[in-house]
Amino acid sequence: MSTYTYRALALSALLVCQSASAQLLERDLGDFDLKLGSTPARSMAQGLVQPTGVGSFHGGLDLTHDSGWYAGQWSPSVGATSSAALEVDSYLGFKKPFDKTLGYELGMIRYTYPDASQTDSHQFYAGLTVLGSRFGAALSNDPGNRNSTLFVDLGTLQPLGLGLRVQYANHQFDTPQMISDGSAVSAFNDWSLNVSRPWFGVDLNLTYSDSSLSGNSCSAYTGHNAQCEGMFTLKAVRSFF
Repeated sequence: MSTYTYRALALSALLVCQSASAQLLERDLGDFDLKLGSTPARSMAQGLVQPTGVGSFHGGLDLTHDSGWYAGQWSPSVGATSSAALEVDSYLGFKKPFDKTLGYELGMIRYTYPDASQTDSHQFYAGLTVLGSRFGAALSNDPGNRNSTLFVDLGTLQPLGLGLRVQYANHQFDTPQMISDGSAVSAFNDWSLNVSRPWFGVDLNLTYSDSSLSGNSCSAYTGHNAQCEGMFTLKAVRSFF
């Protein structure tokens, strides 16, 4: 598919949403459910893989069949400005709930960069829901490194009413990364622990994140966390509408 077609698909989703004064537009097409929007229509691997937007121009489409099959494209960057390159994420998956207590999901994403010489990459993912707890796993083969991620979301733990989520990832470099002291980093791990609780209408979230790297070796860090070494983050969110 040409670069023009990729950009036209993403821009059309944005135009549809803006004309409807909404971020997501949904239509039923027989056994299919079509969604167009500037907001991602779904997360994958039971919440582990979450599409994001880069800059002001992003959008995509999602098509779901009643059987559980789904496919879609999401562009986190339409490339409408000189500072943002075009990226298109195409995905195909299958998601099936057996009942209210058990379900599973399998799928694959292809990350494409039509305007750049960067090699396309792929990510395989799986998810499982059991009695309200969510488990997810993802394996990606990116240019220069391979990443595998696991996460567990236990939902709300009673009687304290605390939400608990844990994420752990392993990152392997194709070529060891040299750091300033002359040593090399060929792999590292990172992890995060999130505890959440509603409090008088405010959603409180406390997160601790860390990695196996420290000091000078942090110059090779390319993991999921905002910071290489140990960090606590407290966030409070209140919805007024």
